[in-house]
Amino acid sequence: MEMISGNLANADTPGYRAQDLDFQATLEAMASDKGKSSRTVNAVEEARTIYRTVSPALDENTVDMAREQAAFADASLRYEAALRFVDGRISGLMTAIRGQ
Repeated sequence: MEMISGNLANADTPGYRAQDLDFQATLEAMASDKGKSSRTVNAVEEARTIYRTVSPALDENTVDMAREQAAFADASLRYEAALRFVDGRISGLMTAIRGQ
C-alpha cells in the first residue's frame, strides 16, 4: 500500500516511474530466510521493485491513476477482510477461554 500511495502522490511529477512490488520474489525471499530472526525484514529488502513501463505521458510519468486507484481499493478490501478474520478468530478464542 505504501508503493501505491507513493505512486498516487507522484502522479503529477514529471519523469516519475510508477513502482510495484515483485510479490513472487518477496515470497521466495521469505522462504529462503526460514529460521532466521529477521525473516520478514530481509525478505522485503531482497524483494525487487518493478518499475512500470506503460505508455508514459508527455512528461514521461508512468502513473496510471485508474490502475493505482483500483489497486489501492483492492488492497484496502483485502486488508479489511484480513482484520475481520483475525478479529473473528480472537473473539472465538476469547469465548472459548471464558467458557461461554
